[in-house]
Amino acid sequence: MTAAPALRYPGVTRLEHPDKPAVIMAPTGERMTFAQLDDFAMRSARAWRGLGLGPGEHVAFVLENRLECPAVQWGAHYAGLYYTFIAVRLTPEEVAYIVSDCGARVVIVTGATAPGVVERLAAADRPPVILSLGEPVPGLDRFEDLVAEQPAEPLADATEGADMLYSSGTTGRPKGVKPTLTGMPLGSNLLIADLGRLMAGLDADSVYLSPAPYYHAAPCKWSHAVTGAGATVVLLERFDAEQALRAIHDHGVTHSQWVPTMFLRMLRLPGEVKGRYRLDTHRAAIHAAAPCPPVVKRAMIEWWGPILHEYYAGTEATGMTHCDTEQWLAHAGTVGHAILGVVRILDDDLRELPVGAEGQIYFESDRSFEYHQDAEKTAAAYARPGVATIGDVGHLDDDGFLYLTDRRINMIISGGVNIYPQEAENLLVTHPAVDDVAVIGVPNEEWGEEVRAVVVAAPEAEAGEALERELLAFCREHLSAIKCPRRVDFRDSLPREPTGKLLKRKLRDEYWAGHESRL
Repeated sequence: MTAAPALRYPGVTRLEHPDKPAVIMAPTGERMTFAQLDDFAMRSARAWRGLGLGPGEHVAFVLENRLECPAVQWGAHYAGLYYTFIAVRLTPEEVAYIVSDCGARVVIVTGATAPGVVERLAAADRPPVILSLGEPVPGLDRFEDLVAEQPAEPLADATEGADMLYSSGTTGRPKGVKPTLTGMPLGSNLLIADLGRLMAGLDADSVYLSPAPYYHAAPCKWSHAVTGAGATVVLLERFDAEQALRAIHDHGVTHSQWVPTMFLRMLRLPGEVKGRYRLDTHRAAIHAAAPCPPVVKRAMIEWWGPILHEYYAGTEATGMTHCDTEQWLAHAGTVGHAILGVVRILDDDLRELPVGAEGQIYFESDRSFEYHQDAEKTAAAYARPGVATIGDVGHLDDDGFLYLTDRRINMIISGGVNIYPQEAENLLVTHPAVDDVAVIGVPNEEWGEEVRAVVVAAPEAEAGEALERELLAFCREHLSAIKCPRRVDFRDSLPREPTGKLLKRKLRDEYWAGHESRL
């Protein structure tokens, strides 16, 4: 008889290493042990049940990076819930949309994220229960008080929960990527930890630095996996180039995860600053989320040595590729070979293409997902059952290494953050001074891309600096700043087909012509 696989979650590590740090905040050094994390998670799971939430129901968190993030996440996971971390940079209107769309019955905010959000959520047709975490928020019950009332005992029927993170839909509104709950016992599935071990030797003795906002997919999923595997997570409150180096030095960081913009900012630090910090414990620097300019990657390899690991995947999590430094140097520009699923390159008729031919990238695997409340988008992602795409274009070489030749249609990647321009376009076109508009990504040395609006002014409007300021202010009044253009360019017309379809590629090609990334 085959033995059942070992379960992995913070409570397992607590049994042997109760005082081991599970989470450390840099640079303050504040920490939470595995005993404290597991205690909070068990009590939280019972608090969720006390609020009437059973397995498969939904909660949402609007939290800045703070010590409690992994514990709050694990509490929902212990209870078998879906949980959504919402970007703190969104406007109250955008937060309310996601809360409504995912059907979250309870939302947790903090003193930093509550302003505007609480009022907007309370005014909804079906307002959720709103709780605070950390410092008291007037009018809200504290989540910690509810947790403290519960016994620190595991749920008898604890099953695996799951994150449900949001990407953009075809209309520009965010869409939730909803995985299928397994119904398996708590601790049965720790896929990211397994992939981390395969990619970069991640194990229970690792110390993992997460410098990005927790609400992004990689920090959320990887920090969860790291603590589940019994390793320590070091969180930055926000990314700062020197603080990141100091965290590696101070906490003996062995593994870390980045986006290329962070590499660039660290490379630009003065030599004397770089030289202050020992990095000899650092064994693996993982990066993804955005294409890394080769000149930046080579500079990082020269500085840190052959410890860079790159992967390509999506929030949908149906597949993943990976390459280490040696493989990347031998296959310059690759995003790796498949370590989860099988890469398929298909043409528009969903026929498999030969090596070297460009086409839509699909992963074939036994993992499935759906776009919440968007059956059409879900169906469009699948070529056939078990074979799904996130909309990127690329090709394979003779050795099975994948190369991206295009990103998702119209998506802008700025500093590792995916930005979809449809919302900004839909808003700007409603302004009376706008006759036509396209929002695209244009080169930016620091961020990789920045958001730019190309506008045809209405006949009665006067194109110029005054109108540019008015349109930028109009956009930021209704959308989070990251989605809004940083500049507006004016034109007499935009390239469109006779059918009215906007030819964004022509606009993008003009801005990117002759552009070369450099430090």
